[in-house]
This record gives sequence, structure tokens and C-alpha cells, in this order.
Amino acid sequence: MPRSYRLGLRKTTAGETRARVIAAARDLLAAGAAPGGFSIDAVARAADVARMTVYYQFGSKAGLLQALFDDLAARGGMQELAGAFQKAEPLDALAEFIRVFCRFWASDQVIFRRLRALAVLDAELEQLMTEREAGAHEGLRVLLTRLAKTTGRPPMAELERTAAVLFTLTSFQTFDSLHTQLGVGTDEVASLIYELADCALGLRRR
Repeated sequence: MPRSYRLGLRKTTAGETRARVIAAARDLLAAGAAPGGFSIDAVARAADVARMTVYYQFGSKAGLLQALFDDLAARGGMQELAGAFQKAEPLDALAEFIRVFCRFWASDQVIFRRLRALAVLDAELEQLMTEREAGAHEGLRVLLTRLAKTTGRPPMAELERTAAVLFTLTSFQTFDSLHTQLGVGTDEVASLIYELADCALGLRRR
């Protein structure tokens, strides 16, 4: 067997193993793993691989979780978020930001619920989720800064306070609550969240 072929085969096999482990982690969460039930050992068993294989692929539980988050983001269309920041009109950018996040939350709603529940008792998971959420918070600051420069709202002195409010409005907890209680579609929830954001900003489209 030529060496280049063997290398390609190993890469393919490693990639398939990695994907199988991530899928097992996702399925374990969807099945309702108990707080102590989501572990390297549990994921390895679900993926039918050795414990050390998971460590070899991801390095640690944190590495596995990061890979899982990346997989969820790709499946949930988070690559579309860049388009929000390319819109010339800040309010259009905010509306797109909200739409992308709502569709992301809807893409794996059960798993996001499980992750939130597990994070209450898992400090490592909570820290990783906080780090991920920091990007969304910073994105809102960028959009609000653009909005403040063109409309005067929010006042720069209130930018952080307003960003915190919008961060709460665009969070999974808000989406999940509205989607569950109102029984409406994802885009309808996005429209409602935009209306609430508009009220928080004190702006109305002319």
C-alpha cells in the first residue's frame, strides 16, 4: 500500500471517529444524560470507542465540549451571522442578528436545554458556555455602537446597560420561554424579540 494512500486512509478514519464521538455526545445529551452522566467514559461507551481514543481526538472534556459547540454552531447556521454585520442599516443588522440566533436556538432546542441544566452543576461546562456567549455580547456592543452613531440611541453612557438587556433578549432562555409558551414559529419569536429590542432602544422605524 503506497504511503500517501495509508496517510489518507488514517486521516479519513480519524475524521470518521471524531464525527462519531461528537454524534455520540450529542445523542447522549438529547437522551437526557444525568448531571454526572455526561463524561468522557459515557461518551466513549456511546460511540463504541476506547476512552483514550476520545482523549486522543479532543485532549480533554473541555476539548470535546468545544468540538460539540462548533458542531452545533455549524448545524444551526451560525455561519450566517457574519451577514448581519455586513448590512448597512444598523436596525437591519440587529434584526438579522436576532433572526440568526433564534434559528440557532431552534436547531437543537432540547440539547441546549440539557446543556443549560448540566452547566448548573458543572463548572467547566458553565465556564465554556460563558466564554462562547462573550462573543455574542461583543457583537451586540458593535451593533449598538453603530446604532448610537447614526441615531443617538442608545446614548453611549448607556451602551453597556442596553447591551446587557439585548443580550438577555437574544439568549436561549428567552427564546425557549417564548417559543414554548406562545407555541409560535421561530421567525415569529424572532419578530417579537425584535419588537422588545426596539422598545428597549426607544426607537421606531419611520
